[in-house]
Amino acid sequence: MSLPYSSSSPADSKEKADECYRSGEAMYRLLELDLKPRDIMTKAAFENAMRMVMVTGGSTNAVLHLIAMSRSVQNPEVAITLEDFQRISNQTPFLADLKPSGKYVMEDVQNIGGTPGLIKFMIDNGLFDGSQMTVSGKTHAENLKDHPGLTPGQDIIRPLSDPVKKTGHLMMMYGNLCPGGGVAKITGKEGETFTGTARVYDNEQLMMRGLENKEIKAGDVVIIRYEGPKGGPGLPEMLTPTSAIMGAGLGDKVALLTDGRFSGGSHGFCIGHITPEAQVGGPIALVKNGDPIRIDARAEQRTIDLLISDEEWEKRRTEWTPPPLRATQGTLFKYIQCVATASEGCVTDEVGTSTAAEIVIAAPKTPAVAELEAKIAALEARIGQVTN
Repeated sequence: MSLPYSSSSPADSKEKADECYRSGEAMYRLLELDLKPRDIMTKAAFENAMRMVMVTGGSTNAVLHLIAMSRSVQNPEVAITLEDFQRISNQTPFLADLKPSGKYVMEDVQNIGGTPGLIKFMIDNGLFDGSQMTVSGKTHAENLKDHPGLTPGQDIIRPLSDPVKKTGHLMMMYGNLCPGGGVAKITGKEGETFTGTARVYDNEQLMMRGLENKEIKAGDVVIIRYEGPKGGPGLPEMLTPTSAIMGAGLGDKVALLTDGRFSGGSHGFCIGHITPEAQVGGPIALVKNGDPIRIDARAEQRTIDLLISDEEWEKRRTEWTPPPLRATQGTLFKYIQCVATASEGCVTDEVGTSTAAEIVIAAPKTPAVAELEAKIAALEARIGQVTN
């Protein structure tokens, strides 16, 4: 019997009761099998998740969240890193013609078999480990044994012979501007390299004001900094800057770098999670307007370099002082004290995170920096010859 003021029909009530029964049955099965989260959160399971992200053109946020989830297992053999993402990206084609870079939306995927259909397609094509356990108490392959798969003739998930991109769209970037890593979403439509001059803003609001004032021009590398885990604080998500840049007709004419993060709807030449962040003195804090920056997102390079001399770097490091924290008490202040870098998933329950200086020192010099140093050396040699 329905409650006096319930709007549910008897049919709705029965459906809810059946759902509750199924949920209870599933919980009983988990208890019966003694199946725990760590039995499901395996390295192979995280690799399945990474491949799903690559096939569907998923958000850069997946890098942050999956790294954090994997570290929660507290098993070094399970924890994934930026380079695990890069390895999976190198191996996995981008197949889904989905917005914001494509023409379809997730509702369209639902209508051709949904996530289960896509997983079955991936299992059948060697892109997904179907033997991994799920919360149903069965493996993916067992769950999908009778699933019809993707609708024949659909064009939302492209065939392996005609991918949107032969490899994944997420690129893990390094270089002297992000020696601890950064995450780029490169679908191929933006191109793979960009060289321009820095246009620097110390927060998202200042960048938006700069765009309104027409300060940002074609060829600029727009930098939004002090938006990282400690600087934000909390690595705030930014959708407005990328949307505004596209709306201003600059989507294919500028690049955007930040120690913050983007939403899943971002597109264009955007690179986030720059590590070390500006608040702790990472190299992104030392960039000045007009500095030359070279971005090389080709698979064999994956670098972002600020093209200035070692002497200039050192001069700027000694002159830099951190700005005041944006939170000086309460929960956010506690968060700032213990949060790890974006490359480490912004976890807050681990110790031993490297300092910005240690990350910079440990990073190897990239080809662009070596090329710059060779030019400086050649120029100094010529000056020496003239002087002599």
